[in-house]
Amino acid sequence: MSLKALKTQDLQNDDMLKIAGKKFTSRLLVGTGKYKDFQQTSEAIAASGAQIVTVAVRRVNISNPKEPLLQDYIDPKHYTYLPNTAFCYTADEAVRTLRLAREAGGWNLVKLEVLGDEKTLYPDITETLKAAEILVKDEFDVMVYTSDDPLIARKLEDLGCCAIMPLGAPIGSGIGIQNPLNIELIVQQSSVPVLVDAGVGTASHAAFAMELGCDAVLMNSAIAHAKDPVLMAHAMKDAIIAGRNAYLAGRMEIKDFGVASSPRGGLIT
Repeated sequence: MSLKALKTQDLQNDDMLKIAGKKFTSRLLVGTGKYKDFQQTSEAIAASGAQIVTVAVRRVNISNPKEPLLQDYIDPKHYTYLPNTAFCYTADEAVRTLRLAREAGGWNLVKLEVLGDEKTLYPDITETLKAAEILVKDEFDVMVYTSDDPLIARKLEDLGCCAIMPLGAPIGSGIGIQNPLNIELIVQQSSVPVLVDAGVGTASHAAFAMELGCDAVLMNSAIAHAKDPVLMAHAMKDAIIAGRNAYLAGRMEIKDFGVASSPRGGLIT
C-alpha cells in the first residue's frame, strides 16, 4: 500500500462517528426493510459497509422462530441494531414500542420517529417532543427523526437526545435535500451528531449531505428500491466517504466570475 493510501486510511480510522459513547468507522446507517427477502437485505447491508442497521420492530420479525428471523441474516454481534418506531403516530405508541424492544433485545440505543399522518409521513413534532422527554428520562439513548426546523432540533437536543435526524425530504421520496440552509444551521448549532434521515435517492444526495457537514446519513428506500440494491449500496458507501472527505478538505471559495487556474506572472510575451 502506498504512503498516500496509508495516510488516507489513517484519516478515516481517526475520523470516527461517535454516538452515545460508541464509535463507528462507517457514517452510513441503513434500514432492513423493503428488500425482496432477508438474503438480499444481508448482501446489500454488507456492501454498504454500514455498522448500524435500523429495525422497524413493529414490522420486521425478530422474535417468531417459526418464521425467518432477521438475526439469522444480520448478525447482531456484528451490527448494532437500532430499533425504531416506524408506523407510530402517538408518543404513547412510540414509547411502548421501544420499551418492548428493550425488553426483548436489551437495546438501549433507539431511533424515535412519531409520524403525523400516513400521506406525508412528516413528523408530529408535538408528539415527538413528548416521547423524547419520556424516553430520555427512561434512560434510553434517543436518536430522533424530526423536521428540518433548527429551533425544534435545539429543543430535542436540550431534552437530551443523543443525535438529531432532520429529514432531507419526505420519507421514501428520493428527491434529495430540499432545504440545505436549514440542515447547515442545525449542523452549526448542534453539539450532538446530526444525520440526514429521509429523502435521499441516489449517491449524489448522500455526498451532498456529508458536504453540508452532517455526521452521517440514514437511508433505506434509496438502496432497497434500486434496480440493483447491492450495487447501489456500494455507491452509497463511496459517496459517504467522498462527501466526508470533501467537507474535511474545505471546498474552494465560490466566485462570481471566472478566475484563471494558472498565474499570470511570468507569461512569455
